[in-house]
Amino acid sequence: MFTGIIEHVAPVKNLSLKAGGGELFLDFSDFYNDLILGESIAINGVCLTVKEIAGKIVSFDVSSETLKRTTLAKLRHAENANIERALRVGDRIGGHFVTGHVDGTGFIKGKQQSADQCKMSFSVGKKFTDMMIEKGSVAIDGISLTIFELVDGAFSVALIPYTLVSTTLGCKKAGDLVNIEIDMMGKWVKKLLTHAQGEGGGITQEQLMEQGFL
Repeated sequence: MFTGIIEHVAPVKNLSLKAGGGELFLDFSDFYNDLILGESIAINGVCLTVKEIAGKIVSFDVSSETLKRTTLAKLRHAENANIERALRVGDRIGGHFVTGHVDGTGFIKGKQQSADQCKMSFSVGKKFTDMMIEKGSVAIDGISLTIFELVDGAFSVALIPYTLVSTTLGCKKAGDLVNIEIDMMGKWVKKLLTHAQGEGGGITQEQLMEQGFL
């Protein structure tokens, strides 16, 4: 479990693709001192497991499903990746609960820079926006952000200068692909509603209470 608060950006040393998946190598530099084998790390919002630590270079196995569903297959040498270590019990939760299980990818529709912030819009498809709400949370390349505008198949967020310089989004441009993880609350509500509609009825207050939403 993660929170979407990026701790570090690490350059890619290599991505070795092979049948059935691949192996990703990142340069953790000053961010690797207490890493352990088997630790979960979110790389651009994708939860991966530390496979090997060789000095400053940390490697991760990447499954074929992950390569197909996320942007990791497109990573190139020296390109930066967002890094977040797993949440510890007692940590502050500055963003929202992020699982590291990416739902899919979307592309940047536009990027409008102003003096104090940057508006960035994304195209993701209606099946994703159906699970989103305005002022709700979304993880983009592992970054916890708040949706301020939502239409069928697209949404927008506002990025403060700190986010632009501390994550990879500052270097992104229109047309670039990003990983999208929808807030888990939205996915559960969508599932409950779909199930209720399939049975010919609507969702009730009692059902929401049973699932912990009320």
